[in-house]
Amino acid sequence: MDSQREQELVDRLRTHVYENFPLSKISDDELQTQIENMVKQEIGAEYVSVEQTVSIIQQIYSSIRGFGLLDSIMADDSITEVMINGHKKVFVEKNGVVQRIKSEFESQRRLEDVIQRIVGLAGREVNQANPMVDARLPDGSRVNVVLPPVSLCGPTITIRKFSKTPMTVQKLIQYGSITEDIAGVLRTLVEAKYNIFVSGGTGSGKTTFLNALSNFIPHSERIITIEDSAELQIASIDNLVSLESRNANASGVGKITFRELIKTSLRMRPDRIVVGEVRDDGALDMLQAMNTGHDGSLSTGHANSTEDMLSRLETMVLTGAEGLPLDAIRQQIASALDIIVHLARLRDHSRRTMEITEVLGYKNGKIQLNPLFVFEEDEHTTLERVSGSLRRTDNKMQQTYKLTLAGKRLDL
Repeated sequence: MDSQREQELVDRLRTHVYENFPLSKISDDELQTQIENMVKQEIGAEYVSVEQTVSIIQQIYSSIRGFGLLDSIMADDSITEVMINGHKKVFVEKNGVVQRIKSEFESQRRLEDVIQRIVGLAGREVNQANPMVDARLPDGSRVNVVLPPVSLCGPTITIRKFSKTPMTVQKLIQYGSITEDIAGVLRTLVEAKYNIFVSGGTGSGKTTFLNALSNFIPHSERIITIEDSAELQIASIDNLVSLESRNANASGVGKITFRELIKTSLRMRPDRIVVGEVRDDGALDMLQAMNTGHDGSLSTGHANSTEDMLSRLETMVLTGAEGLPLDAIRQQIASALDIIVHLARLRDHSRRTMEITEVLGYKNGKIQLNPLFVFEEDEHTTLERVSGSLRRTDNKMQQTYKLTLAGKRLDL
């Protein structure tokens, strides 16, 4: 059966199901069985492979009870991001390259139905009064939805797929993001409870890196994670509490902010607090938490460089706490952060660790930085492909108090 005939069959049988089946009363298993019988009867003596038959059944079922086109996209492990700009334009990121696919949703109404199903499963609301929402799929993938009239091209969905296998440091080493030696350094810093901040641009792998770092946290500790949409995969900790912020509902009530979650987490006796990505309203509270005995905390933030991350943190604190003197803010940042790891997505789409920098403190109106490792391109690099590695600088690590306190040794 060719693809055109297959699509015609799927469309016709789907319409038949919608028009003739009591969908609100029939169970998922019953519906699946009925669709299987219909497909087999329709095919009859025509030769169709088992794989194609299963595909036809799944397409019809998922278009009614699943997420339609999204189900087949999400099943492809090589796809890491999905971008839907209206029902006719679907783009995916595959192996680091964004490309448009031929498939599309049947109509804008069908796409809106899928959006409402996704948002409803996550306990969120999206409508004309509240046209933007962050949610997640049942597998944990992060979803952002924007509806008309805010989105002029129609309903828009952006999905960051959730990895089925938690990221480990060994995988980062395989991908060339860090080396065995640097992994050992990071392990020691995490175990010694250094406050580590991971910065980088969009798609640079911040959450992935944070997941890998979390594997170094001792299993006996109590960890509280705080996120907008739960993405962290911390599988090695038993005593783990995951908190998620929440937008207000259509009536304007029920909002739970980052700031409230951070304040609540401090009353939950955490050994460490892991903030998926620091937000404006929670930046000051996070820094104060790091400064008041919750060493070993981890967080991420959007920035183009280490210095840029410090400037953005200043701006975030000012947004959430107007009137604070800039000197006081910088002192808070310098006291709270011990190590900044900066990541980047390079011109060949590879994700690399660009810098590991020590924060020394605040002096002469500036936060003092001490780069320990810096990425350098080597002679094999070209315009199309980046070749290089993190190199140790000549700077000696100065903040060794926590290492001594933890009984650790690090020759840096």
